Amino acid sequence: MTPSWIHLAGTSGQSSNHHTSATCVLVSLPLIFIFLLSRKKLKSTSKYIYQTLFLNGENSDIRICALGQEWNLHKVYLCQSGYFSSMFSGSWKESNMMEINLEIPDQNIDTEALQVVFGSLYRDDVLIKPSRVVSILAAACMLQLDGLIQQCGETMKENISAKTVCGYYTCASIYGLDSVMKKCLEWLLNNLMTHQNVDLMKELGAEVMEQLIQSSDLFVMQVEMDVYTALKKWMFLQLNPSWDGPIKQLLADADAWLCKRRTDMCEREPFLNTEEGVPFRSVFKFVRLQYIINDLASARILERDNILPPDWLMHVYKTQWFAMLRTEFDNDNGPQEPNKDEFELSSMRCGRKLTKDGDYCWRWTGFNFGFDLLVTYTNRFIVFKRNTLSQPCGGAVSLQPRRHLAYRLRLASFDTRGKLICSRSTGYQLLTLEKDQEYVVMNLDSRLLSFPLYVCCNFLYTSPHSDHRLDPAEQESTTRGSMS
Repeated sequence: MTPSWIHLAGTSGQSSNHHTSATCVLVSLPLIFIFLLSRKKLKSTSKYIYQTLFLNGENSDIRICALGQEWNLHKVYLCQSGYFSSMFSGSWKESNMMEINLEIPDQNIDTEALQVVFGSLYRDDVLIKPSRVVSILAAACMLQLDGLIQQCGETMKENISAKTVCGYYTCASIYGLDSVMKKCLEWLLNNLMTHQNVDLMKELGAEVMEQLIQSSDLFVMQVEMDVYTALKKWMFLQLNPSWDGPIKQLLADADAWLCKRRTDMCEREPFLNTEEGVPFRSVFKFVRLQYIINDLASARILERDNILPPDWLMHVYKTQWFAMLRTEFDNDNGPQEPNKDEFELSSMRCGRKLTKDGDYCWRWTGFNFGFDLLVTYTNRFIVFKRNTLSQPCGGAVSLQPRRHLAYRLRLASFDTRGKLICSRSTGYQLLTLEKDQEYVVMNLDSRLLSFPLYVCCNFLYTSPHSDHRLDPAEQESTTRGSMS
């Protein structure tokens, strides 16, 4: 590195040859040292401005009063705020006032938040604590500080957890931070069922829960019946917020509460039709009941709970019966044409947790129109296999030469706060499988894997259909066929 020469001058006019006089010294220093000195000076200047002008209020030309506290500030700095810039530049009476009393209509704003926000006008960097971000955001929005608003949004997105997600979502909806709302919903879709939390379920409102339950991106663990069970526990907590116990006891207590209510009140009316149950109808209607009634034990639980109106169930039973008849008699071999809208609306949602690396093979139970699908994880491959004869199966198995399937498979692992560590997705896919055929769905990079690993799948086994009513000629032909 080329040296830089610094001249340290002595007393002006004295001879450099005289031993008793001050001398001129040439010192060789690296350029980087000069750069660091300048950086240090700039940093000190920033601290000086913050300390002298903001904290000490020296040379203040305006006093701001709010929430019982006063700040001696400077108009030239306050004009960085859109709120104060408009106030001082217009024909408002405050433009010439030396003291301004601020009305604070937002209860989220406190004096500590105002201290941070006013101080941000005098410094380049602001440390925002996650526990204080809501109050600071509220104050920043009031004073129209776009940079600070953006910084609050980033702080919120980086600190989403079970303790903060509901508060952050509500705050983001109030102050129009769409990206934060989206990030909170993504966190909830990933964690609602993978990391069930009693306190989180108590906080979740019906509006947010409705968005989660209707989404095909919900990371379901096990099967759709578990979505219904999670909703039952959530509803119980909403109606009994003082309940305090371990998560393992929650379902038993929810079932006991429902049973006692039916017995004590001699209640034959489905719960969602009662005054107390009506607020939960909009959430339960998004449960994909067609994938619950295809399992006998689950169908019996629905009948026992008596939460859902009978007409909901009758409609689903009818739809599923016709779907079964189509696959059996009308050669419906499954979806062959892309239809993402139908897939998002009505695909089967299911999942599995792999606690550690190893070999796994499983199927999701229930009658899936004769399509017995085995899923295997081995040697970092995930494989689908259409089983027909090689593996025992509790339900009927289709022997049609080919069956078609629409699917999406996602993998994810999370840290202790529920934040994604890694994720993979196949995206929406169409697949045709012959009898006992295997298909490699995903080949995983070991460097990206972290256990426990969560596997979530969406499946659509039947073709989308429209309600088709037979015309008289078709009806007569069908009748003759059945009599011959």
